[in-house]
Amino acid sequence: MRIDIVTLFPDFFSSPLRSGLLGKALAKNIAEVVLTNPRDFTQDKHHRVDDEPYGGGVGMLMKPEPIFAAVESLPVRPQREVVLMTPQGETMHQRMFQSFALNCSQLVIICGHYEGVDERVLNLVTREISLGDFVLTCGEIPALTLVNGVIRLLPGTVGKEESLKAESFEASLLDYPQYTRPPLFRDWAVPEILLSGNHQAIAQWRKAQQIERTRDRRPDLYQQWLTDEEDGK
Repeated sequence: MRIDIVTLFPDFFSSPLRSGLLGKALAKNIAEVVLTNPRDFTQDKHHRVDDEPYGGGVGMLMKPEPIFAAVESLPVRPQREVVLMTPQGETMHQRMFQSFALNCSQLVIICGHYEGVDERVLNLVTREISLGDFVLTCGEIPALTLVNGVIRLLPGTVGKEESLKAESFEASLLDYPQYTRPPLFRDWAVPEILLSGNHQAIAQWRKAQQIERTRDRRPDLYQQWLTDEEDGK
């Protein structure tokens, strides 16, 4: 997969793209991340990428010309999505990451800044995505979240791919409680079932814990799980 990030601050991504599983995946060419700065496509001597909004208002908007030029300079691969990071977009979720990882060969991510982008930029965009119902100083933070969430699902990124199937938000359920050594820590003991060696009983306990935890902590996900169960998914 090729991921193009259109950003005014390419340096923001330098360390994260070299670190951990993400850095290893890029080193193994499981994915390719290309950073493009719209400031490089400005025509004026000051390389201006923002201006005042028509009609008045507080703050500045990113101009359309540099963003269009930056995106149009990129190669176009089949199964391409062009995403704008914006608080007005669809909130990220695991199924979104799964869809991108499975169906996209190219993901173009436009990072907004200032008070946002000129509305005409939406003519470039196939999808608007948000990190959540809050406002950040830049689109780079949610963009990095999206990159991480998608690349970790690509074959070869995670050593034991079966571990991806039992984590939070798979099948609309949160993950089950997990423990490691020592079996007793400050009077808190590991549940006996996990020490039993009975793999069928452990699997049943874990599934019950997932359902209970989701019901108590995320009623919205729990309702989605009930719906999926009724639909036979």
